[in-house]
Amino acid sequence: MRSKAKAYGDTISSRIGILFAAALIPLLIGTVFAAVHHAEVIARRTGEPYGTLVLTVAVTVIEVALIASIMLSSESSPVLARDTVFSVIMIVSNGLVGLCILLGGLRYREQGFRVTGASAYLVVLIVLATLTLVLPNYTQARLGPFYSPSQLIFVTLITLALYGVFLYIQTVRDRDYFLVLDTEGLGASSEVPRNRAVLVSAALLVLSLSAVILLSKMFAAVVQAGTTLVGAPEAVVGVVVALLVLLPESVAAVRAAQENQLQKSLNLALGSSLATISLTIPTVVAVNFRLQKDLVLGLDGEDTVLLMLTAVASLLTFGTGRTNILNGFVHLVIFATFMFLVFVP
Repeated sequence: MRSKAKAYGDTISSRIGILFAAALIPLLIGTVFAAVHHAEVIARRTGEPYGTLVLTVAVTVIEVALIASIMLSSESSPVLARDTVFSVIMIVSNGLVGLCILLGGLRYREQGFRVTGASAYLVVLIVLATLTLVLPNYTQARLGPFYSPSQLIFVTLITLALYGVFLYIQTVRDRDYFLVLDTEGLGASSEVPRNRAVLVSAALLVLSLSAVILLSKMFAAVVQAGTTLVGAPEAVVGVVVALLVLLPESVAAVRAAQENQLQKSLNLALGSSLATISLTIPTVVAVNFRLQKDLVLGLDGEDTVLLMLTAVASLLTFGTGRTNILNGFVHLVIFATFMFLVFVP
């Protein structure tokens, strides 16, 4: 009788949790659009690539904080960080990039971008993804999908160093690699806002992003409980967390592609993947040392294949400086395969 009563109570709790999560969705979407609006106000004042960098770093910091907060809970999974980082890469590099290229191609037939900027993103992204998500499966200091403590420290240091050099290239030395092409559109509004408007938007951006992380944490907790209840794969939680946190950048990137600003879309999308690895891995390593738990980083076989396929497809897509709907559809096919294998591994 007690077990039946407990099962009935769990069912009621899960239903209440689903209703609570559904009620959060409109509020979460509203805060996402508010964050995008205020980030675009700042972007119009600072110009590229600083404008997209503001939103990219801000959202990535929120993602890192969200993952760290979930890891600190007693029921956290040792694969959460790996699954979330991998999900971000697949969602952004295939889902978001594919959607932007497809929508832009349908409207403008072909769109251009700077090959030098895309190449800079890809070379750093491929190296960091391989070092953090693939190499742990083949090291000998500790067998399995793990790094030893000294290896974790080394990977953390080179990750931060490589991202630091990339930011120097992006914002100082070779800033022109990431500027919007002269042939691209100027967007819905090219008016430069005043200092007061920028300060207000900066404050409201912080407030909006803070609301996003609080709402995302509650929503992710409900999803985590729901997936456990129905027996869904653990990777589903990482996908949901990634989707929630990437909403602001996704909206901004799609809007830019529809305004014939593919370079801005790529700055947001590829910059998001790069910042995710560069900031998330050092953070979870620090949390792991504090908790003294195993940190699973190495991908499974099918995920490794998808990561390598994404790298090859991206190199071919961004190697010519022009895109069309075929490029976008190819990336969407890879994304659809990733999502299918999440539920049917």
